[in-house]
Amino acid sequence: MKIAVLGAGAWGTALAINLAARHEVCLWTRNPAQIADMSAARSNRRYLPGFVFPDEMRLEHRLDEALDRARLVLAVVPTAGLRPVLRQMAGLGADMPLVWACKGFEAGTARLPHQVVADELDGQAQCGVLSGPSFAQEVAKGLPTALTLASRCEGFAHAMALELHSARLRVYSSNDVVGVEVGSAVKNVMAIAAGISDGMGFGYNARAALITRGLAEIGRLGAAMGGRAETFMGLTGAGDLILTCTGDLSRNRTVGLRLAQGQKLDAILRDLGHIAEGVNSAREVLRLAESQAVDMPITQAVCRVLFDGMAPGKAVEELLNREPKAEN
Repeated sequence: MKIAVLGAGAWGTALAINLAARHEVCLWTRNPAQIADMSAARSNRRYLPGFVFPDEMRLEHRLDEALDRARLVLAVVPTAGLRPVLRQMAGLGADMPLVWACKGFEAGTARLPHQVVADELDGQAQCGVLSGPSFAQEVAKGLPTALTLASRCEGFAHAMALELHSARLRVYSSNDVVGVEVGSAVKNVMAIAAGISDGMGFGYNARAALITRGLAEIGRLGAAMGGRAETFMGLTGAGDLILTCTGDLSRNRTVGLRLAQGQKLDAILRDLGHIAEGVNSAREVLRLAESQAVDMPITQAVCRVLFDGMAPGKAVEELLNREPKAEN
């Protein structure tokens, strides 16, 4: 199958490399200079260094060329870039099946990716989200990974899961688009909190408690938005949360670690050189929680550190001093 992978960050590049072993893949980015560098090096030295592209994998900066005869579009741009890319596709009259691999809420609107797709590609029936616990480097290496592909059209989810599935990249199907997207987005906020906890030396017990209570926050918001409880206990809920809160490759956890060391957010993000979706989503998650009357104290604490100048130690102290209550 011919697949156009839109977005040559670490995650898009990793998926393109992995899928090129069994599909005809074209990796697109709008930046001609990046395409020129990747073509010369046959690797993505900026975002995923150390991984050589398969000979068969094409590179393209013209969207019309990347989409030509594609049977599936895999949009792997940051959440903030999804709407502009969809508008470009609509302008070209592209109507092929679409799967996105964005994790987050759109800044300013608090809309999930499937809502952005509905805004820009009204009537697009063959579409869905691909998500799950997955670090780009491990997917590019071909290490075992399990993901979920969710679509409101169960037949499409099942068919695309089969197409993308392999022995080392297991893809399960689901029809709970909201649950998959909420779990994938909010876990990034929780990973910042986990990084702060680890950076302050609070230990494994505190991390386990934070992950567990973070999962409760995800479940409460997700249920209020229409997601299903079993989804939050699956790959895109508990699975993605555990990986992102504990793995050293997690950008969002790294943000928390460095905040705990007293570094400024702007400097942290500049040094990362990658998008940390938890920073972009945190404010929108809190706004949604307040509008839905959902209690999310960890999210609130993260926002105070990120945007209100609260010291990480003070935020943790406030969490620890909350009134005891029954676990739920």
